[in-house]
Amino acid sequence: MQAWNADGMGRLTNFPAKLDLVMKALSFSRGRLAADLGVDKSVVARWANGAVRPSEHNLAALTTLIAGRKPGFSMLDWDREPAALLTLFGGEAAVPATEPVTGLPPVMIEQARATTERRGAAYEGFWRTTRPSMLMQHRFFHDHGMIRREANGLLAIQFGGAGLLFEGLMLPAEGQLFVTVYDTVGYTPIYLILNGVPLPKASMLDGLVMGAALNAARSPSAYPIIMERIGDLTGDRAADDATCADLLKRDPLAPEGSVPDHIERYLIRDIGPAAEKAGGELFLLAPVATSLSRGESVGGRLTG
Repeated sequence: MQAWNADGMGRLTNFPAKLDLVMKALSFSRGRLAADLGVDKSVVARWANGAVRPSEHNLAALTTLIAGRKPGFSMLDWDREPAALLTLFGGEAAVPATEPVTGLPPVMIEQARATTERRGAAYEGFWRTTRPSMLMQHRFFHDHGMIRREANGLLAIQFGGAGLLFEGLMLPAEGQLFVTVYDTVGYTPIYLILNGVPLPKASMLDGLVMGAALNAARSPSAYPIIMERIGDLTGDRAADDATCADLLKRDPLAPEGSVPDHIERYLIRDIGPAAEKAGGELFLLAPVATSLSRGESVGGRLTG
C-alpha cells in the first residue's frame, strides 16, 4: 500500500473535493456512506469539510466500498487530480474544483484557493450578521445566509433578507477574509474585511464594511459588522439550499432593544480627533487586539 506523508500531500491532497465527486457519482449520501463504513455520520462530515483526513484504515475501507460499485477502483486512484477522477467515473459528478474564476487577478485566486483548501471548512455554515442602519438612527439589521465552498474551490457567500440579496466570494488571506458581494437592490459592489480565526471552526467574525449607502446620494460609507454562526451545513446541497432560501425570507430589521449592549457599543462608536484625545480611535478600525472573532475546536472543547 502506498504511503502518504504527514502533511497530507499525495492522495489526501484536495480530498474533500475528491470525496464529494465520488459520492455524487455513486449517489452516496453522507448517512449512507457512514452506515456502510460503520462510522458515525459526523466522521464523514469532517472528511467532507476538510476538518480531518481519514486514517489509513478508514481510507482502505472507503476504497473497498467504492470498488464494489466501481470495479477496479484502488487506493492509487486517490492520487488522481479531481479532473482525472471525474473522467474515471464517466463525468457523472460535479465540475471539479479547477473551474476558472474570472474578473480577479489569477495569482489572487490561486492564493485564495490554496488557503481555502486548508482553512475554508472553518467558515462554511449558516450565518447571521448584525450591522448598523445607515439611515435609521440606532437601529440594526440582521442579514442571514450561507457560506459554502463551491466547485471552483472558493468560498461563496449568499446573504440577505426580505428581498435584499448579497452574493459573492470570500477570499481568505493572511489570517483575514476579504469579501466581495454584489447588492442586487443598489446594483453596486460591497466590500468586507473580516478577522479570521485560527481554530477549526469559526463561531463569530468581526470586521468592516465599505459600500454605498442607500440614501439619495449613494454616499460612500464604512461601518463595523459582526457575523455569528447559527448552524452547520449538512452536506446535502439541496437541503442546505432550501435552508438558505428560508433564511433569506427573514425580516432583516432587528427589533428595537434586541441587540446586546456590548454589540451595540462595538458597532456604534466615537472616532475622530475628539475621540482620539480621549484615548479612542482616530479612524474606524477592527484591530485584532479587540476583535470579537472567535473559533472552536472539533467538539467545542477549546474556544478562543
